[in-house]
Amino acid sequence: MSKHDAAEGRTVEQRKILRVERDRAWETADPVIREVPLTVYLNGQEFVTLLCTPEQMDMLAVGFLRSEGLIRDFSEVTSLRLDEEQGFVFVETQGGRLAEKLYGKRTITSGCGKGTVFFSVLDALTSEPVTSDVTVAVVQIHNLMRALQEQAVLFQLTGGIHSAALCTPETVLFFCEDIGRHNAVDKILGLCLRDGVTITDKILVTSGRISSEILVKAAKLGLPVLVSRAAPTTLSVDLAEKIGITLVGFARGQRLNVYSHARRVVD
Repeated sequence: MSKHDAAEGRTVEQRKILRVERDRAWETADPVIREVPLTVYLNGQEFVTLLCTPEQMDMLAVGFLRSEGLIRDFSEVTSLRLDEEQGFVFVETQGGRLAEKLYGKRTITSGCGKGTVFFSVLDALTSEPVTSDVTVAVVQIHNLMRALQEQAVLFQLTGGIHSAALCTPETVLFFCEDIGRHNAVDKILGLCLRDGVTITDKILVTSGRISSEILVKAAKLGLPVLVSRAAPTTLSVDLAEKIGITLVGFARGQRLNVYSHARRVVD
């Protein structure tokens, strides 16, 4: 079975299309990425609905709760159950029902704008400064980006998905894909929490543009290096500079741009 065959099924559906190229048109089938709602029940209450790719959904829920500051460690999760068929994940945590009182039920888009309604730039500005002395060579950045692209099976198949990877300078530790840039990062975070992997000395590599909400996620986690093959925004650059994050964009081919704290990028 090929990697593409393995990727189909839960995450990809074949749809009939009319393909047009120059002066030719014909009917064929085309793989389309699935987008499904995932409703998170937190401590017995319906909490939030995420729109996502149906893969590693339990880790998406855990990572989302961590990103929003509702849990800090996987040990706070006392029960985790995924009903994939219904699109439900049930999370029980220590500490009562404060989250539901604060936020209520929310629906969060998979979109490319502000990914979560809980986002605030103040989340980054009140975060502890990132002081990690980890360094990464230019050639290592290109190698990690190449590894990200090689593992992006669903993108190769459909062209409709983002990917993210948590890395050391030498290798990819975790890799996830999702229709949402934020979801892909939260899946990574969920895996880190589950497996007890420290983030504060790692590199996050992503396919999507680095907007302020992605930077805020990195800042809240103490992540020192954030790399993308796409562009950053002005606000993400400003936040990265203030918080102490090394922000790298346009890492493609033989080029890259370092927008902040270039001391961590070495020859």
